[in-house]
Amino acid sequence: MGHTTLDKIKALQKNPANIRNLCILAHVDHGKTTLADCLVASNGIISSRLAGKLRYLDSREDEQIRGITMKSSAISLHYASEEKDYLINLIDSPGHVDFSSEVSTAVRLCDGAIIMVDAVEGVCPQTQAVLRQAWLENIRPVLVINKMDRLIMELKFTSQEAYTHLQKILEQVNAVTGSLFTSKVLEERADKEKEKDKEKEKEKEDIDPMGCSGSEQVYDWSAGLEDSDDSQLYFSPDQGNVVFASATDGWGFSIQQFANIYSQKMGIRGEVLRKTLWGDFYLHAKAKKIMKGAHTKGKKPLFVQLVLDNIWSLYDAVVTRRDQDKVEKMMLSLGVKVMARDSRHSDPKVLLSAICGQWLPVSQAVLSMVCEKLPSPLDMTSERIEKLMSVGARRFDSLPTQTQELKTAFMQCSCEDTAPVIVFVSKMITVDAKSLPQNKQRPLTQEEITQRRELARQRHAERQATSQQTGNEEGNAHAGSTAPAVLSQMQALTVAAKPEDEGKQIFVAFARVYSGVVRRGQRVFVLGPKYNPAQGLQGSTSMTGSLPPVPHLACCTLDSLYLLMGRELEDLEEVPPGNVLGIGGLEECVLKSATLSTSPALPPFIPLNFEATPIVRVAIEPKHPSEMPKLVRGMRLLNQADPCAEVLIQETGEHVLVTAGEVHLQRCLDDLRERFAKIKISVSKPIIPFRETVVKPPKVDMVNEDLGKQQKVAVIHQVKESDTLHLDPSGLVTLTTPNRQATVGVRAVPLPEEVPLLLEGSADLIRTLEQAGQAQRDGRFLDMSPRTHDALLGLKSKLEGLLQGRKWRNAVDRIWAFGPRRHGPNILLNSVEGYQRPSVWHCLERDKGEKDGDNAIRDFDNSIVSGFQLATLSGPMCEEPLMGVCFSVERWEMNFPIQRTHLDSVGDEDSNSHDAPASSSESPQRRHEDIGAGVVDCYGPFSGQLIAAVKEACRHAFQAKPQRLMAAMYTCEIMATAEVLGRVYGVLGKREGRVLQEEMKEGTDMFIIKAVLPVAESFGFADEIRKRTSGLASPQLVFSHWEVIGSDPFWVPTTEEEYLHFGEKADSANQALKYMNAVRRRKGLYVEEKIVEHGEKQRTLGKNK
Repeated sequence: MGHTTLDKIKALQKNPANIRNLCILAHVDHGKTTLADCLVASNGIISSRLAGKLRYLDSREDEQIRGITMKSSAISLHYASEEKDYLINLIDSPGHVDFSSEVSTAVRLCDGAIIMVDAVEGVCPQTQAVLRQAWLENIRPVLVINKMDRLIMELKFTSQEAYTHLQKILEQVNAVTGSLFTSKVLEERADKEKEKDKEKEKEKEDIDPMGCSGSEQVYDWSAGLEDSDDSQLYFSPDQGNVVFASATDGWGFSIQQFANIYSQKMGIRGEVLRKTLWGDFYLHAKAKKIMKGAHTKGKKPLFVQLVLDNIWSLYDAVVTRRDQDKVEKMMLSLGVKVMARDSRHSDPKVLLSAICGQWLPVSQAVLSMVCEKLPSPLDMTSERIEKLMSVGARRFDSLPTQTQELKTAFMQCSCEDTAPVIVFVSKMITVDAKSLPQNKQRPLTQEEITQRRELARQRHAERQATSQQTGNEEGNAHAGSTAPAVLSQMQALTVAAKPEDEGKQIFVAFARVYSGVVRRGQRVFVLGPKYNPAQGLQGSTSMTGSLPPVPHLACCTLDSLYLLMGRELEDLEEVPPGNVLGIGGLEECVLKSATLSTSPALPPFIPLNFEATPIVRVAIEPKHPSEMPKLVRGMRLLNQADPCAEVLIQETGEHVLVTAGEVHLQRCLDDLRERFAKIKISVSKPIIPFRETVVKPPKVDMVNEDLGKQQKVAVIHQVKESDTLHLDPSGLVTLTTPNRQATVGVRAVPLPEEVPLLLEGSADLIRTLEQAGQAQRDGRFLDMSPRTHDALLGLKSKLEGLLQGRKWRNAVDRIWAFGPRRHGPNILLNSVEGYQRPSVWHCLERDKGEKDGDNAIRDFDNSIVSGFQLATLSGPMCEEPLMGVCFSVERWEMNFPIQRTHLDSVGDEDSNSHDAPASSSESPQRRHEDIGAGVVDCYGPFSGQLIAAVKEACRHAFQAKPQRLMAAMYTCEIMATAEVLGRVYGVLGKREGRVLQEEMKEGTDMFIIKAVLPVAESFGFADEIRKRTSGLASPQLVFSHWEVIGSDPFWVPTTEEEYLHFGEKADSANQALKYMNAVRRRKGLYVEEKIVEHGEKQRTLGKNK
């Protein structure tokens, strides 16, 4: 296929039925960019000889050096089948785990995905991750099993062994898909069961109010999987959704291609061959029939006999034996002609690529499968549309009617003028100003070339005349007057880039049109993530006049539209629906991603689902302090350009960059130095996050001797008592405020291990719960979807199941708050005798009224919660957040000098919505009068004293228990051969790693090692592994969980056995103490350490008197 013109692509964009938006997803180094090169070469954009070597879609320099993709990039391709012309909007995505956020941005814009799997390595961790991301976004995948040549050249498999190996790979991929499908079916069935139960309960109440039922209850034990349609779910070559390929050698095929070839040669119908070429079928030579049972009868399967044997013999003749006669015969039978230079080339792979590129071109196989099996924008499912429009706790049914009507605009993909424009921006990409179409040096026309030629001749004649008349002053004056005129004419004809645009970075939005036609200069609404369409529809929103004050709604102009062509951009005037495009001029309105629309009824799309969690932090400062404004601006640009990176300014004033991993960090720092800030920067050592927790008192000492009470006494005496602070032997800390008007008693209790994990995983649910509670306190009602309501009830029941035992009796109903930031993995319990207050779950019980607590202290309720939030945000060990700690408030007494009257407060949790207007108008005067009478105000200085007292009480209660640090842990998966296995174990052991599992990959000599590694020890880990194993092993690090460090950072020898074993100083390495002191030193806190021990006066030879 020749080079496709821009006009052809513009024409194809207008037919959404023939558009395919797809991305290539795979594990790192499974051949995504090489396959993309082959597809790009099919359009004549690059030479087919350079496919796989050029890596056309890897436009960054560091991508070319490292050999991995770091940014997802798009290109539009034309594919002509026998009947139709198709437009393929292809997005190549990274496979490295550090850049999985780029995969999320690509998947959102697509309707289908090509999943690539290495034929040798099989299903890897990132393969599972990308399959899950495709599943969550409801896009349809097809499979390409790549690097088939490795089975022949590296593993030396026979065709029969290769067939068995390929079957196992397909089973692995289908197992991952099947598990995702099963979980979805079970969730849907559970939802249906709940609805049925509710209906039955209503029927019972209507029919038999006394609750007497004589009918027997029958329970359906089926899982619902039997009724579910999974016919289109799995990958199978006979369904046409699998291609076998070797992208580096340029060949690939599907079953259909060989079925068409052999149906003509053998006289067997193509439909029969499509169903039997893959599977347990063989060809009966005498009867000339296809029979079943190849495995039991010891016959070659059809796939081996008719497909793989031919490819194996071609490799044998061309690469292994280099048999020229046999190669010529095969070329003759295949009808292939190659150039003489290819046949004489010293590298046999050149000849192989030339033959395979004509016989089984990989682009033909992949693009035909894509066009047949992947959906067009018109085939978007209603389930996916509803999911995109249902943000947070909202459900689709509860959205306004005008919003629900937009669903038809999505499904019709209408390009009429009346259709609302709906665009989603998944990320912002940066391009050099000089690479924009308007700044490129345009090609000269024939008239301009002629004019320049005449000017050049004129200038040459002037130069000759000047040289002849060197002594003549008139000649010099004439030359001086005419030469500048010629030069000015030349400069006028030259198109030069503006000096101010040199090296400038321009933001282009990476987006897709879902409905309506986007035109240059059009005005659209920018919908923020918290925008509520109900508020937008109440006011008269128009984009012509001034925008009404609707929260989270802005307006912007689409300055320019671009067609994304890999490294190039092409100008467009308008873009029809269903297409991927670039939009210029949105840098002031869009930070990372956004929803754009001409209709204020549209809700914002759900946020992108990121697999990787940003965990690696560094502090950045400029080498020269005067360049700080440039650094701030550069970090702001970096934050906008990277979907996963976060930029923070800490309380200390440090500028902190948070990234997903070491490679991601390196790329962000390079971008900051060379593209955004363009200054020299100083980067701190990585800031390692830790958590602080308490544990149950140990029963044995450090030498495994029975402990008794000595250790407990040593721990308890860390808290120093004073006249306002009292410590009970049981661990209850009682603290009085400085004005002696309030006394608080707090006890710290470690939570069971599963509870913090549950709370961390349910952070969004707890945030929704907090929003519902806040809305109820303000007299409003948050419309919550039934699924969210059921999920919150499920969270409550799970907590009740985990918090069992005498000390946790009714604990879930007494939960006061979660922290830090009101949705963290710590709990505040209300254990004050006689103090009844609504629990955090009260907003879920819609029918029950609130119970009024003791009004005398109810106003100060928020002060207790605020003190708890501050205490959990920074612990006493090294000012890191707490995790897995329950603070139980067991005593709260208020001693006012004068009897206090109840103050109506706007922020009071149990204030009634009907009384709110009156209380807000009366409270300032009444409060002033009460203060004058000597009554304590809940918003006065006493509130601050109570917050500080609660915070200190929580910290002392924490210190009264055995304290531990929690380290962030990576899950590490390493693929290595048997020869380097010992070296891998050595590196893991040196860095405090722990091996969880080791298994051999079937059919290969590769081992898969699964381990956990502290984030603090992970820097330089990948490089060290590669150096020690000579590049034969490469790890994938993904943040997994928080783990308690076993050693006590404050441990000192207390028993006789410990003194004997560790000595009096006990100066052996304490890992927890090392981490704690490092964090304290970085934060400028006091570190207790001996710098000089047994110092003596220095003696020198010169002064030995």
